[in-house]
Formats: sequence, structure tokens, C-alpha cells
Amino acid sequence: MADYNFTAFGHRNVLAKHKTTLEFTKDIAISKRADCIIGVNSDFNFKDLKKFLSGKKRIKIIARANDERFEVNAVLNEGFNDEREIVIRKTGFVSERTLGINADKAASDVTEKMAKLLRNPLQKLRIQITEQ
Repeated sequence: MADYNFTAFGHRNVLAKHKTTLEFTKDIAISKRADCIIGVNSDFNFKDLKKFLSGKKRIKIIARANDERFEVNAVLNEGFNDEREIVIRKTGFVSERTLGINADKAASDVTEKMAKLLRNPLQKLRIQITEQ
């Protein structure tokens, strides 16, 4: 498997302001306090994602909304084990929700143009995870 793909959607409360984390969630609603979340209603399949990640060390996450593109590189957290949330962190903090650590970007690095698109609940976000 060359890469793993899933989709998420925007939400009116997407702020993309968190300076150290980035998140995709299966939740359909978020508050403005969730300033690291850039995609809701994610359709990733946990078992398939875990199978894809097996044996990998570094990953690249590419998110696309219309013509806007956001890319982040991270070290894979082998302890990732969450069926509802995918969190990418600039720090080395790990939890079961953490897919990637020591990332080169976070939610605050998303362009304002892309963040504005993601404030539309009908905006589809395509996410690709690949080995770096």
C-alpha cells in the first residue's frame, strides 16, 4: 500500500490556531476551544490505518481542500491507538491519540485561505498519509 487516504469535513468553528498540535476527528461537532482541529466527521478506518502504518518510522500528512494544500512531516508514534482522533504534535508528547510527534507544522501553520475554506461545513478535506 503506497499511502493511506481518508476524508474529513470543515466546521464553522475551525480556527486552525493551535501552535503545537493538529487534529482530525470523527466527531461531527466541535467548539471554538478545539483550535487544533481542522477536520471533523473523518472517515478513517482504524484497523486499515494501523495496518498501513506497520513498519514505518516517519510519515507525511497531506491535506487538500479545493486547490489549497497543507503538508506536515512527523515521526510515527508506534503507540497510536485511537479509533476516533488523529493528533499530530510538534512536541514529543505521546498518547494513544497521537499519530505523529516532532512534526514540522501544526494547525497554526495552515494558511488563512485554507482555514477559511475549512470553516464551511460542506467543505470536503482529503487527507493522504504516506511514508516519508
